Amino acid sequence: MVKNSEVRYAASPREVKRMDTQELRDEFLIENVMTVDGINWVYSHYDRFMTAGVVPVNDVKLETVDQLKSEYFLERRELGIINIGGKGSVTVDGTTYSLDNKEALYIGKENKEVVFSSESQSNPAKFYLNSTPAHKAYPTKKIGTNDVEVVELGAPETANARTLRKYIVNSVVDVCQLQMGMTSLKTGSVWNTMPAHVHDRRMEVYFYIDVPEGQSVCHFMGQTDETRHIWMQNEQAVISPPWSIHSGSGTSNYTFIWGMAGENLDYGDMDVANIPDLR
Repeated sequence: MVKNSEVRYAASPREVKRMDTQELRDEFLIENVMTVDGINWVYSHYDRFMTAGVVPVNDVKLETVDQLKSEYFLERRELGIINIGGKGSVTVDGTTYSLDNKEALYIGKENKEVVFSSESQSNPAKFYLNSTPAHKAYPTKKIGTNDVEVVELGAPETANARTLRKYIVNSVVDVCQLQMGMTSLKTGSVWNTMPAHVHDRRMEVYFYIDVPEGQSVCHFMGQTDETRHIWMQNEQAVISPPWSIHSGSGTSNYTFIWGMAGENLDYGDMDVANIPDLR
């Protein structure tokens, strides 16, 4: 089984102002998220947030990594999972949870054995994983497409009509600090998270999916008066520091999964940037 981990240290706005294109990509872009029969974690020093993806053609067991200095992965952590592939299952300490496409699973801390499986090797599951430190053991819970909170946002006139689905939030499932959800842009709309905002109490990771072949998404980051951009392809992720905006515009409509961690679980805790003030 492929098992690896990479550490990304926290960068300040002062450093980021001086970065060229490749430096920005090296610091914030996660180019290869999904790993066949393995898990390659990216460990960010922003709120100790971990990001990975696993495509279990054969069964894959969740194992700890050196950075955690723990006996098992979930000894001091919680885990969120969203399946973006074929039907699969996650077995947690002997209990199996079936996950279809766009279904999610929350796993609380202190669960020792987690195994990822696919129903079909020719159409395997693709499990996107986010993990954060946890202070309390909450029950494992599956979140189906009918369990999510749905919010309609934006408008066709501003090219940002989109559907936001909250999967792992404290109004749906008991969590310590992890939050996850999915936002889908409607046909003809390309802008996400606009007007842009920052939430200095939390960091965020965006995972762009359903980007059509030959199309791309331009992700915007940085301070409101000192923005930068990163061009991204399908099934790539980007780390957003707490001090940074996180917004994107695509050459087509697309979907992205957002994951957050930090000071609180208040989804609406954000500082909105007026569009004319962006630089």
